[in-house]
Order: sequence, then structure tokens, then C-alpha cells
Amino acid sequence: MTDPAQSATAPPTTSATSATSTACSPDELRTLFLFEKLTEDQLAWLCAQGRAESIGPGQVFTEGEPATCFYVLIEGALVMSRRIGADDVEINRTSQRGVYTGAFQAYLGDRVPQVYSASLRASEPSRFFVLPADALARLMHEWFPMAVHMLEGLFLGMRTTQQAVGQRERLLALGSLSAGLTHELNNPAAAAVRATSALRERVAGMRHKLGLIASGPYDRATLETLIRLQEEAVERVAKAPVLTPLEVGDREDAVTDWLDEHGIAGGWDLAPTFVQAGLDLAWLDQVTASVPGAILEGAVRWLNYTVETELLVNEIEDSTTRISTLVTAAKQYSQLDRAPYQRVDVHELLDSTLVMLAGTIGERITVVRDYDRTLPKIPAYAAELNQVWTNLIDNAVAAMDGAGTLTVRTTSSQDHLAVDHLVIDHLVVEIADTGAGVAPEIRDRIFEPFFTTKPVGEGTGLGLDISWRIVVTKHHGDLSVESVPGDTRFRVRLPAQPADEATV
Repeated sequence: MTDPAQSATAPPTTSATSATSTACSPDELRTLFLFEKLTEDQLAWLCAQGRAESIGPGQVFTEGEPATCFYVLIEGALVMSRRIGADDVEINRTSQRGVYTGAFQAYLGDRVPQVYSASLRASEPSRFFVLPADALARLMHEWFPMAVHMLEGLFLGMRTTQQAVGQRERLLALGSLSAGLTHELNNPAAAAVRATSALRERVAGMRHKLGLIASGPYDRATLETLIRLQEEAVERVAKAPVLTPLEVGDREDAVTDWLDEHGIAGGWDLAPTFVQAGLDLAWLDQVTASVPGAILEGAVRWLNYTVETELLVNEIEDSTTRISTLVTAAKQYSQLDRAPYQRVDVHELLDSTLVMLAGTIGERITVVRDYDRTLPKIPAYAAELNQVWTNLIDNAVAAMDGAGTLTVRTTSSQDHLAVDHLVIDHLVVEIADTGAGVAPEIRDRIFEPFFTTKPVGEGTGLGLDISWRIVVTKHHGDLSVESVPGDTRFRVRLPAQPADEATV
């Protein structure tokens, strides 16, 4: 133990506006649970280094200031708060003797920022034992060297583990998104390849038919009629109705019968193309009335090639558009080409995340977008908000076991602050699912690091912790949950403007 006779450091000043310092009493310190096991010499050393201080009511210290002192409540009542955006959010209120706060991480030195992590206010006249931070650091290292080594290992090990697992969480999410995106891109790409190959065959067939037409007995008027019918067929393709499977089957049978009745072989092979293009029996009768009977079959097959070609071009266009949409969504999701902090449309972020997670969501989950499109753009770290949406949606899908309704809702809210009557708008994003819900006994723990209800190997327990840090710490917002069986809602509140842009 350090010699109590060592000279005490000068008491640092406190930020409280009405503080009075007095000598402390070892006997009084012994009544506090933190010091009840100390020896007489240790208590005397504490009193030599520290002091008793009467404060209040008023501010003791403020979040973000250099952490110069360690405070232990002797009597009175205190309130601790954290700054979130423009709000001071109360996190603890107590009158329990012996509770402590302030520079309690002084023993870690410059390995962590030595600032107050919250604000402390005495809500009534109170007395504290106040110990300078450097004295607390010496005390810890000289009185409890083994305990300090263990605490340092626990703190630094936990931080390292959290960083490593957080990185792993992001990599797992990236891997899942990459696999889903690959799957989503593969389908339209494969469709485009198939359609291109078929189109090549149809174009070759059309060249052959064009040669036959050029050498055949077609006069100018007949060729003009074929061209007119060809243009009409292309127009009908663009306006083709959406049919049920039953309607498709009935119409194909009818067209096949019509082709057979008019002596056109292989009608069963031609009918599906005409039906898909929206060409009905009335239109085929129009063809019959427009061309000589001797060239009817050639005209029908020429029109069939025309329609097939148009349908294949449409399929290629749809497929490449789908690929372009997915690439745009991936670009929007990653925000690689944009500034980290910018004003963004939350709906664009939500939509890009839903596109990226389409493979994870699956076909048995109904996605409902309930957006308030009148909401303004907000200042945000867009890529990190996308990580929040990914975590919340992924959890919702898991909670529904792959089947149910996922609702993504946006609304607005207002906070009326007592100070200067300041009004700050907030944008609210709600991710809701129809799963089993969050059990009441674990609801207060779900945002804890490493806490997970998923089986071993399927979750790291950092998804919600990371989301909470992004929303609360980085965006000065709020992340909360309401849950009953069949209706779980994670609600994200984000400031519509930075605190320094707020207007009175």
C-alpha cells in the first residue's frame, strides 16, 4: 500500500456551480460499500488524496469534458444523462449511497479517451467523496495490481473481440448479400442468353423465309399487306393481355384447331406464340381475308417468326433491365460512389436493401411498403444505415421462419423540447414482422453485445448492437422495439436535420 503520508495533489475544480469542499472522514468512507473492506491506512490515504464535496442542486460534470475526478455519492440524489442529438436523455436516477461514476477508467490511461461518458447532475443538495483521476489510477495499480491486469485484459480483450466479431458480422452479411445478388443476377442473365440463342435461330429462319418470299409469286400489293399485318402483330405484342393458365390453355386449343382447319401443319407448335402475343381468332380471320389462300400458310409462318422475334427481343430487354436494376440497387446499397455523410432519401436506401435481400426474403414472405413519400431527405451515413436495414430485415425474416408479412413503414414525429421551445423533426422507419415475437424476459437484452437467440454458428449477437451504435451513437437517433406474438416492430428514429441546423 502507498504511504498515506505522501503529499496529496491539489483538488481539481469541478464544473458544479455551487460546490463546497471539506476534509473527508475515514469513518464515513467505511460506511460506503465501495470502501468497507479497506484498512485504516488505506482509508487515511484516500482522505489525504481526496475530499468531501457538497454540491447542488446543479451540474457536477458534463459529457465529453476531460474526466478529472472519480465521484462516490455519500448522501443526496443524482441524475445521469446522455446527449442524443439535441436531447439530454436520462439514463439513471438514484439516491443510493456509495454509487460511483466519473473517471472510473483512469487506470487504463491513454488507451481509452479519458472523458466523461455521460453528464452528472445533483437533483438535490448532495455530498460526494471526490478522488482525482490520477490518484485513482495510482490506487488501482499499487493496491490491486492483479485485479488491474485482469480488468485491463477483460476490457481490451472484450473490445478486440467485439471489433473482430463485428467485422465478421459485416463479412457474413456481405457474403449473404453477395450470394443473394449472384443468384438474382444469374436468373435474368441466363434468360437473356437463352433468348439471344433462340433469337439467332429465328433471324436465320426469317432470312430463309425472306428468300422464299423474294422468289415466290408475291405481287406488290400482297407484300404491302404482309408488311401491314407484320406491323399490326408487333403492336399487338406490346398490348398483349395477361392471361391465367386456364385462359392460355383454352386459347391455344382454339388457335391450334383454327390452324388445322386451314390446312396449316404443326399448329400446336405455332399456337403458343400467337396466344402469348395476344393474337386471337378474329385477327387470324383478318389475315385469311387479307392474303390469297395459296400463300396463307407462308404468311402465317412469316408472321409467327415476326412475333417470336419480337417476344424474344422483349425478353432480352426485360432481362437486361432486371440486371441493370440489380446493379443500380447494389451501387445504391454500397454507396461506393457517394460521400459518406450526405442528405439521402431513406426510401431509396430501403428499396435497395430489399432488392439486395430478395433472395433471403423468399417468395413465402409478403413485403408491404408503407411509405410516406412526403418525408424529406435526411443527413446520414447512407451505407451504414443500409447495414441497419439489413440487420433488422434479416432478423425479421428469421423470426417468421421464412413465411409471413414483412412491413417496412416510414413516418415522421416531432419532439417538443422545454428548452427554448425548440421543435426537432424526426423521421421514423419501422420494420415489422408477423413472427413469434421477442420474449419479455429477453427484451431488455437484445441490444447487448454477443447476445443472440440463434443456434451456435448462426449468429454472432452483434447485429442489433451494431445497429444500435449506428443509429444512436453515429446518427444521434433512437432504436427501440415493441413486440407481441404476431406483431414485432423495430422502430428507428432519425433526426431530420443535424443538431446545429435546428431552428428555433
